[in-house]
Parts: sequence; structure tokens; C-alpha cells
Amino acid sequence: MKISILDDYFETVRSLACFKQIDGHEVKIWHDHVQDVDTLAERLKDTEILVLIRERTQIRTALLERLPKLKLISQRSVYPHIDVDCCSRLGIIVSSYQHTDTPCAPAAELTFALALSAMRQIPQQMQSLKAGNWQMGVGSTMRYKIFGIYGYGQIGAMVAGYAKAFGAEVLVWGSEASRLKAKAEGYASASSVEQFFSVCDVLSLHLRLYPATRGIVKAEHLALMKPSALIVNTSRAGLIESGALEQALAAGRPGNAAVDVFDAEPLRDTSNALLNLPQVVCTPHIGYSTFDQYEIQFGDVFDQIKAYIAGQPSHVVNPAVLQSAALRR
Repeated sequence: MKISILDDYFETVRSLACFKQIDGHEVKIWHDHVQDVDTLAERLKDTEILVLIRERTQIRTALLERLPKLKLISQRSVYPHIDVDCCSRLGIIVSSYQHTDTPCAPAAELTFALALSAMRQIPQQMQSLKAGNWQMGVGSTMRYKIFGIYGYGQIGAMVAGYAKAFGAEVLVWGSEASRLKAKAEGYASASSVEQFFSVCDVLSLHLRLYPATRGIVKAEHLALMKPSALIVNTSRAGLIESGALEQALAAGRPGNAAVDVFDAEPLRDTSNALLNLPQVVCTPHIGYSTFDQYEIQFGDVFDQIKAYIAGQPSHVVNPAVLQSAALRR
């Protein structure tokens, strides 16, 4: 089979132990990021199986209709970047394991690392030291702080555990189900979303981005936060109302932010407001990017390819296509 893998920025995939699962196939790996439809259509014109790394490339109708040989898209996790309805119409299978039973430890670890870095001003202290200065300010301690978890899923639960280990008081907000789960595991929940935003010293977002959660954090919520508070977002930028975070930081509530996700990615605009605010710690969406996580992720992706070739497609998100006359074989 002719397999194409997009957006492998650092030529990592071929070095993984799981890569041997697709030995014997004709594999082309692209290391740059391209969203131009004409360029992608030319690169992928002979592709039968397309492997995606999370949501890095948008796979929409304009592209799909120019890929007549494509039979399978194999990836892992959520798929808002794929036009699944178009795939079904064209007879293309989309396989995407949702890994609901395996939390993403790298994302949880990065969340807490960013929180600590922001509170102790680590990037700013490093920059100051390299500029020939000694100590540019005084940071804050995690112990005894109120650490808010917005969305008590698997990653949120892991971050709550880290916060507890550091002596912080964990407070949860989210759906009723997530609050009940948090309570069952020994954590308190806020009485309202307003109370949640107003009392938290650190507030970390752990929601998936769906139409119902897009813009769920609004300007009026941020305005309730303490001037000393920190908001952390390693989930999706779209959870926060467009422009609200930049305006809130300029107004001083909250006073600090740590973000790993942006509205447009990859972000190369050095004039972006968040990159230029001294009270913001930024990383380039590296929450899931570790060798360990890649082994897990691509092991699942390549398993899906093997299952498809064996005639037993797995983790199919558009199962109706399997019975469709349009199914590409």
C-alpha cells in the first residue's frame, strides 16, 4: 500500500520501534507543514492510506475530492479537522482510536510544568540571567493555593493529583458528571462557575473542543479572576472566547497565563499578542509531543492500518461507509 504521513516535523516517526509494523509498504513522510490544497493534492495524489498527526492539517472537501486513490485515513484522538461526511460520501474510511481508557500523561505533565514555570517566573528569570542580570522578581508558591480544574476528565484528574501532591487545594468545575466524579475521588467542586473563576489562584482548562465548548470561557469569567491568578490552557485555544484572554491580561485579571495552544497553528507570527506579554509563558503545542507518547500514538495508528489491510477496519468513526456502495476497495 502507498502510505503518506504528514507533519512529522522532526523526522521522528521513522525512528519509532512501532514503525516496523508498516514494513513492506511504500511509505512517504513529509516533514514540513503545508495547508495549501494544490500542494497537498499533488503530494497525495497516489496515496491510498493517509496518516495524520493529530489536528495539524485540515482535511476538507476541496482536498478529499482530489485524492481519488485514498481509501483510509488513520489517526488517533478527536477529528474536527477531517470532513468525515465527505469521506463517507467518497467511500473513504476514517479510523481514529479515541483512547478513552488511556490518559495523556505528557499533556498533564506539561500543564503542571507550565503552571510551576509561570508561578516561579522561570522563563523570565532565565532571560534576565542570560542578559547579565540577577533575579528579576519574586515568584509564588504552589502550596496552599486553590488549584482549579475546569473539566475533570482523565487529564484533569491527573493534574489534580499533581496539585494535591504539591499541597494545593483542588477545586473542580465542569459538567455535573465530572463534578460528581471529582467528588467521589475526594475533591471539592465550586458552587457556580462564577465562584470557580473568582476564587482560584491557578485555573487549568481540561475540556475537549466541541461546538458546545467553543468559547465556553468568556470575558466576564476572566474578569472575575484575581489579579494574582494564573490561567493555564493546554487543551484548545477555542475554549476561550476569541480575543478575551488578551484583553483580560491587559486589564490585569487574571495577572498571568501559560498557554500551549493557539487559534492558528503552527504559530509563526512573532507579533502575536500572547507571545509579547511578559506575564505569559508560551509553548508551541507540545503537550502530547514526547517519544513515549509517539510510540503509543503511532502504535495505535499503525494497528489500524494493519486491521484495514486484513479486511477488519478498526475504530471506524464513519461505520456506515463500510456498507456503502461508494466504499473504495
